[in-house]
Amino acid sequence: MKKIFITLLISICFSCYLKAQNDSTGISKIKVKLSANYNSNLNYYGRTDSLNSSGFFPMAELWLDKHFYINAAPVFVHNIVTSFDYAGTITTIGHQFITDEKKWFGNAYLLKPFYKNNSQLVQSALKAQVAFNLTSLNKILNITGGVDVKLSEKTDFGITAGLDHLFRQQFRDNSVIVIDPSAYVFAGTQQFSRSYYKQNNMLLLPAGQRVSESVTGFNILSYEFSIPIIYAKEKLQLSFIPTYVIPQNLITVEGRPDLSERGKEMFYATVAVKLIL
Repeated sequence: MKKIFITLLISICFSCYLKAQNDSTGISKIKVKLSANYNSNLNYYGRTDSLNSSGFFPMAELWLDKHFYINAAPVFVHNIVTSFDYAGTITTIGHQFITDEKKWFGNAYLLKPFYKNNSQLVQSALKAQVAFNLTSLNKILNITGGVDVKLSEKTDFGITAGLDHLFRQQFRDNSVIVIDPSAYVFAGTQQFSRSYYKQNNMLLLPAGQRVSESVTGFNILSYEFSIPIIYAKEKLQLSFIPTYVIPQNLITVEGRPDLSERGKEMFYATVAVKLIL
């Protein structure tokens, strides 16, 4: 689920620009982080269901050290049909690192969703995703690139490219606010069926016949522009992420709107409250 990816970007932001809270011995402790997250319009690269669902997902994170983490987030969907329907749980195992000179940040993870069989979420066909993202850090502009493999009934490959510039302000009470204007482009393979009529010139056979074939294309999936705003004080973190998404290359099946992808340019927001235990 791509919203987990955005949550990981928030973690990247804090890992790079907020001081790590380790004990006086310098030994990393096991940490537990709990958060409540709300998304105003659930989407998958701008693709949505027909009900324009919003979502609430609490998340539990277990950090074994400052690099290795495990998290799980049950997803609850709200729309005009259901008020609070459980759609499934997203789990992630990952490893992140930052170089000593703080010029490079990397994050690799395995995402495994467990959706209900009747889930209406667009991304419910996803069975697993493996991804790696690398960010070049500097004071002018951060540059991010990433690759991923999505596993469903077929295998799709994706790439990510992004730019952001982070503004950080620390106050006298040691609280911190971070604002991070960002622009991302997501691309990947799309596998679908294409039908056409093939002319047949053989005697006693119909003049033409309908042929279906599988097609794999590599296309831009979406452009996204966001301004994450994160406030942190001691063990409390608050975040607000307004986002504008422009989906690209929606797959359409002639005469079958039920099999066609649904999506349009839209604004949505993610709000989160996180507590570090």
